[in-house]
Amino acid sequence: MACAGALSAAVYCGSPANAAGDAARGEVLYQGCQDCHSIEKNDVGPIHKGVVGRTAGTVPGYNYSPALRNAKIVWTEENLDKWLTNPQEFIPGTKMFYEVKNQQDRADLIAFLKERAR
Repeated sequence: MACAGALSAAVYCGSPANAAGDAARGEVLYQGCQDCHSIEKNDVGPIHKGVVGRTAGTVPGYNYSPALRNAKIVWTEENLDKWLTNPQEFIPGTKMFYEVKNQQDRADLIAFLKERAR
């Protein structure tokens, strides 16, 4: 995936609590996520518009895995960080497999979603 190269090139910058997200950088990183996701429409993955604060598994018209549909979590910044770190570990049985190992990359992606995917 295109996202993998961009994400692996980033520098590690502390823990999520200390990592201030850069929405502009997150927008650049998000380009690789567009292999599966869109801000405006469901694709391979569900729409991201309004994801921060939304209950997981609730976008109309998207065919979620039973695991995510039944997770009953809200996409807070903390939960998005856990999800992006390892979706299969956070919610076993989900369809998403892509991991964002770098903490600063996760913070930047979350800042982008929070600010620009409202």
